[in-house]
Amino acid sequence: MADLALIFGVALAAACGVGLLGAAALRLLRGRSITVHISVLLATTVTAVVAGVAVIAEAMFLSPHDLEVVLITVSAAAVVSVAVGWLSGRRLAAAAVWADQARERERRIEKGRRDLVAWVSHDLRTPLAGLRAMAEALEDRVVADRATVDEYHRRIRVETDRMTRLVDDLFELSRINAGALRLSLSPVPLGDVVSDALAGTAPLAAARRIRLVAAESGWPMVAASEPELTRVVGNLLLNAVRYTPADGTVRVEAGRDGEQAWFAVADTCGGIPEPDLPRLFDVAFRGEPARTPAPGNGGLEGSGGLGLAIVRGLVEAHGGRVEVGNVGDGCRFVVRLPLAA
Repeated sequence: MADLALIFGVALAAACGVGLLGAAALRLLRGRSITVHISVLLATTVTAVVAGVAVIAEAMFLSPHDLEVVLITVSAAAVVSVAVGWLSGRRLAAAAVWADQARERERRIEKGRRDLVAWVSHDLRTPLAGLRAMAEALEDRVVADRATVDEYHRRIRVETDRMTRLVDDLFELSRINAGALRLSLSPVPLGDVVSDALAGTAPLAAARRIRLVAAESGWPMVAASEPELTRVVGNLLLNAVRYTPADGTVRVEAGRDGEQAWFAVADTCGGIPEPDLPRLFDVAFRGEPARTPAPGNGGLEGSGGLGLAIVRGLVEAHGGRVEVGNVGDGCRFVVRLPLAA
């Protein structure tokens, strides 16, 4: 028993010496990654074992051959232990990074939800207040002349249409986010869809003195759901008209790129600040500090910042992608979709 106690004491002393060195190394490396910490910890543990075995083997007067065998065996186990620890540390580090990214993504989503609620509440509350005031004025006969009554009726219709579009956008976005969007894909002539969208946007563009220009050829057939594709093109055109100043130009063109078709909507809005480009398709992002859009936007007022978010969701549901970048004196949205078989 005395010999065993002595062996234990000598091995413990050797291990403690190595352990102190390991603790000092961990303290010096406290700002490094989790992989480094686990590797140092395992190296310290294995080195402590090797030191204890070496000291005891030397004290027991083992033959040089036997001592070499013991040390080689322990060293082999040490190499395997450190390698496994390093791999485990890498996995833990990757998991920690993934967890941080997931938390950041969750924070962005939650912030987007709060912004959406705030923006939609504002965009609904403002027209509702106006509708109530106009309805009360008509009911109490505060206004009597025919021209004013007709204007009140027109404004009520315009505000009602605006709220209807906002509710439709919210419903469409909820379908996209919930994964409930089911597309029935078929060959669709892109040129016809763009032509119809241009015809629908033309009155608003004319009212703002904005010129709409479309390429005369190069329109491919795409595999798409026509109603959703029509909405994508319409939203992009309305967005371009909204931010293009008077006497500007909105240009639409298309083509083929390998196995994909593409169409682009370019405007002369003056460009988008580079920090805003990654956020342009986020829900409720408008790129302007005020929640109320600038006057003169016609039917685009109160869009709720949902149009481009819907564009991205619908395009990705088709298996495509949408990009935006600054070109010349404006910006250019490019949508890529699969070609029809």
